[in-house]
Amino acid sequence: MPEVSVCIPTHNGAVFLEETLESLKMQTYTDYEVIVCDDGSKDDTLKILEKFRKSSFQRVHIFKVPPKGIGANWNNCLQRVSGKYVKFLLQDDILRSDCLKKMVSYLEENRDVDLVASKRDFKLNMAVDEKLGKWISKYGDLQAEYNSGDNEILILDRNFFKSINLLKSPLNKIGEPSTIIFRRSMISKIGFFRTDLRQILDYEYWYRFLKYSKIAILPEKLVFFRLHKDQETQKNSKIKISDIDIYRKILYRDYRDLLNDEIRHSLENEFKCTSVIKQRAVRWFNFN
Repeated sequence: MPEVSVCIPTHNGAVFLEETLESLKMQTYTDYEVIVCDDGSKDDTLKILEKFRKSSFQRVHIFKVPPKGIGANWNNCLQRVSGKYVKFLLQDDILRSDCLKKMVSYLEENRDVDLVASKRDFKLNMAVDEKLGKWISKYGDLQAEYNSGDNEILILDRNFFKSINLLKSPLNKIGEPSTIIFRRSMISKIGFFRTDLRQILDYEYWYRFLKYSKIAILPEKLVFFRLHKDQETQKNSKIKISDIDIYRKILYRDYRDLLNDEIRHSLENEFKCTSVIKQRAVRWFNFN
């Protein structure tokens, strides 16, 4: 069994995939397998993956799966892992050469932590206009309000949900999938990714860890998160897709007892008002 299962869900990722895979080959930590699940790519993704498989010294497993959305494909990867740890690497991101080594070392030395993330830098493949500049300024450091020092490891536990900043942007205060590694044993406790979400499915999943253990955020920027016009975040923003209402319902349903009083009461009032409006609408339609 390898120590780490690196999960790479792919879909028409040929443009940046070779650079992503090259960053994996350059890792100083080499005890890993690669699990690739491709959901119907029509470009050269599979050719690039096969070339990588032949040139890699690690075990590379490539699976063709029916296209059923992002969450389903992430789960396809999780269902096939065999390593002690699970490391996601999205098809357009890049790992620093010491990424796996530092993340695995931390998990090995800290048994009370089940998920480790790192800070990340940006790899830009689009022009930086005013809108993108504001986005980078706002989301460049997801844990800005929690940082106590430039080189200190941030530890999050159940008290995270009592933070007054919980519902303030950025809502994702952990990181994108490529910045994450976690213990495979946790899958049996928290399950798989939700397949009905498109924007918040990653950090909705990370937050489940905090019910059972701690999350550590390493201060080093061990990952380059690529920004380009064809990535899912950019597409969702253009067609105004948002899971925010669902996110608030999840917090109220699954984390109610962990929230601070102000946020809990706010959500209670919000959903009571929504329920009353729906009941009135039903009565009005039935009457007419």
